[in-house]
Amino acid sequence: MKGILALEDGSIFYGISFGAKGTSVGEVCFNTSMTGYQEILTDPSYRGQIINFTYPLIGNYGIQANLVESDKIQVRSLLVREACKNPSHYASEATLSQYVKLANIPALENIDTRSITLRIRERGVMRGCITTEMQETEAINAAQKTPSLSDLDLVSEVATEKPYLVKAEKGETRFHLIALDFGIKKSILEQLTKAGFSVKVINGFTPIKEILAEKADGIFLSNGPGDPASLKKIHQTVQELAKHKPIFGICLGCQILAHSFGGKTKKLKFGHRGGNHPVKDMENGKIAITAQNHGFAIDEDHFPEEMKITQINLNDKTIEGIQHKTLPIFAVQYHPEAGPGPNDANYLFYQFAELIQKNSV
Repeated sequence: MKGILALEDGSIFYGISFGAKGTSVGEVCFNTSMTGYQEILTDPSYRGQIINFTYPLIGNYGIQANLVESDKIQVRSLLVREACKNPSHYASEATLSQYVKLANIPALENIDTRSITLRIRERGVMRGCITTEMQETEAINAAQKTPSLSDLDLVSEVATEKPYLVKAEKGETRFHLIALDFGIKKSILEQLTKAGFSVKVINGFTPIKEILAEKADGIFLSNGPGDPASLKKIHQTVQELAKHKPIFGICLGCQILAHSFGGKTKKLKFGHRGGNHPVKDMENGKIAITAQNHGFAIDEDHFPEEMKITQINLNDKTIEGIQHKTLPIFAVQYHPEAGPGPNDANYLFYQFAELIQKNSV
């Protein structure tokens, strides 16, 4: 069955459907990772988005139950040059096509993913419509009427409703941690438990009194979707938590932390999404290759006076790491848990444990 992608600027791209029939709308962005497609599809940070994969063959090692970052596919839909029909891996349980059809997710292949990527790089991320049932004009109108990410409450869609506990690996608990869930990835929890944390995951909108009543050793601010500037209640909560507990944040958590101390964020032209972004540590000069997935960044022109910049992106000089000048608080914009991607920066989980230890003496 034929399908089309319509962008809000009036562009039309043609492809073949390999997912569910129907229509899907969202923000179209591209990811440059060569592997990890299943982790990307199930990452809650991609809620509300249509993913265009730049790597030409997606699905070649199939679908595996252990390669998920949440309990379902989070993307609105996906675009690939070629969807592998005969995956080659001993643990494969299904094809990519079977996976997205079962989840009722529209998807197109045989589409010019390179041209789509170039258009986004030139003009910035755009709203789009993938459809197997609309005509071109109707699809363009649907794309143009789609709400922007800033107008959607996406965190509420992905944050846990009920608290749950993840015990430290092998039961060797060094510290008890509260993770404020804005769309937390399974890989992050795995890295925290390896570092000796027993983690209680709670909804990111939980009132401050309930969080402090847990008497945790530290607070973790998770990744998540959407515009960090719209989460004003959470900014206030984190501002108060900073007076009481050590804090570590990743991605959206990093941006929330900046807002909590009076900073601002800005929308990037086409975002950082892939597994090969070089980040420089400003203190020791070391460079880490990192996995990233974000469409917003901390605005260097409105940076909190109480904090300092610890890391920068070598591609565009955007802020990748922040640290409070006096309090035990730090965060990074990238994903040190490597799900998927390089694990150059997974030392940060152990660094957080050392920070808590130092401040508990």
